[in-house]
Amino acid sequence: MILVTGANGQLGRCFRQLAENYPQWTFLAEGSDTLNISDNAAVEAYFSTHKPRWVVNCAAYTAVDKAESEPEKAELINVTSVEHLARACAVHGAGLIHFSTDYVYNGNQGTAFRETDPVAPAGVYARTKLAGEKAALQILPGAMIIRTSWVYAREGHNFVNTMLRLGREHGRVRVVSDQIGTPTCAPDLAAAVLEIISQVENGRKKPEELAGTWNYSNEGVASWYDFAHAIFETAGIQAVTEPIESSEYPTPAARPPFSVLNKSRIREQFGLHIPHWRDSLKACFLPESHI
Repeated sequence: MILVTGANGQLGRCFRQLAENYPQWTFLAEGSDTLNISDNAAVEAYFSTHKPRWVVNCAAYTAVDKAESEPEKAELINVTSVEHLARACAVHGAGLIHFSTDYVYNGNQGTAFRETDPVAPAGVYARTKLAGEKAALQILPGAMIIRTSWVYAREGHNFVNTMLRLGREHGRVRVVSDQIGTPTCAPDLAAAVLEIISQVENGRKKPEELAGTWNYSNEGVASWYDFAHAIFETAGIQAVTEPIESSEYPTPAARPPFSVLNKSRIREQFGLHIPHWRDSLKACFLPESHI
């Protein structure tokens, strides 16, 4: 039995859509309206009743700029709620897979970040996500923390859908070109997690082999400008993409100038095929796509 929290968000919905590929498992998909993970008593009662074997926590406060003015709310969702889930998993013997962000790295090196590289989160969002990681691993050392970046899906509030709207409405979009990272197709991330769980359930991996921090994004490198240009090209939208510097588009929260993730550890440990971001972006626009 797999509990997916934050099930109404773009990543959570991907797990719900992929659930039909795993008829041998029961999926429990809960949003904040059906399970308030910020309420410790509610979490404990839920675990006592349903006894999930796995918890995939897709719930997160991800409004990076708004977090600067709502630090308490960001901490409640990104730290306190994670503590509640980790504690319940520890008590009831469940595995926990929790998602974090590329924002925790220092953003100042020129090579892809490995999980062991220094962290230096800037801003409330990044600091609370790192605090959530630490809380999970302190309470449940066997927890799996997956740092990811630039997540999007066909549905939901994300960069792809924002660019599609702006491109159609205005025909010209100014996008920063000096922030470098890698887009992550949410269904690819969800599929990778379910493959990892499958390997444990099939006896190919031991639960303890999931413990610790891991990086996952699609392969390849891009700036936000590159990403926007590829979105218009793939969707067939005749929009002009104008590159600008970050200083021309100030935001309340700082963005890492470089946050490419090295995925060699998770790829080699679990034998994952990780698609290039351009291939996954193209799949996003196909009618038969799972996105």
